[in-house]
Amino acid sequence: MKLKNWLPPKENLRQIEAFLEELGDLARFCGRFFSELFKPRPEVEEFFRQCFWVGYKSLPLVAITAFIMGLVLTIQSRPTLVEFGAESLLPAMVAVSLVREISPVITALICAGKIGSGMGAELGSMRVTEQIDAMEVSGTNPFKYLIVTRILATTLMLPILANLSNAISMFGGYLGVNIRGSVSWYLYWSQVFDALSYGDLVPSLIKTFFFGFAIGLIGCYKGYNTSRGTEGVGRSANSAVVIASLLVFIIDLIAVQLTDLLGFT
Repeated sequence: MKLKNWLPPKENLRQIEAFLEELGDLARFCGRFFSELFKPRPEVEEFFRQCFWVGYKSLPLVAITAFIMGLVLTIQSRPTLVEFGAESLLPAMVAVSLVREISPVITALICAGKIGSGMGAELGSMRVTEQIDAMEVSGTNPFKYLIVTRILATTLMLPILANLSNAISMFGGYLGVNIRGSVSWYLYWSQVFDALSYGDLVPSLIKTFFFGFAIGLIGCYKGYNTSRGTEGVGRSANSAVVIASLLVFIIDLIAVQLTDLLGFT
């Protein structure tokens, strides 16, 4: 059999080549972020403004989602535990499930949809309207002002949002427990904190930093490299959400494997 019959079609080769080129561009973009991060004259005011938009403006959506998530998880889990006579384990089970996995991932996905698309669309609009080019001509460093501040803000704000989500979702769990039963405030939180340990909290907190970094990096990369006019702005916002959400799951998978190897589970 001839060798050419084993080769993939030219379209597949072009797709693979385009994927590898974009991966290389993303790696260079990430490397430039770290090089610009430690250069003098940090954009402190813009950084705090981005923290406000990323953190405070996202809090209502995260809080509502977290509350419903804790409430629904408790209500749905109760019948199964009642079957096995383990109803008393409901607060502990809900707390461990939320803190270890559900709350950080759902919060990251919400932020990927809201923050990632917002950054992609905003920076994409600035690129196609030549505002970024104007900043370069005027002597301003647009990468440090626009990109470094946004990525740093998402990296630092997402763990805070995830922790607030943990607390709000467990409060929703408290209300869910008391819909069909009667558990005092003190007893509920005693069971929650007895079930949790540093092995649950620390890995969950650490991976949210990587979630935030990935969301900010992808959103900024897609927006900063927008082309093809206004059509490219929509494409950048859409691809930022899709790729950031996929990265959240990939990072979570890696984090779960590492915590298992290190004995945190």
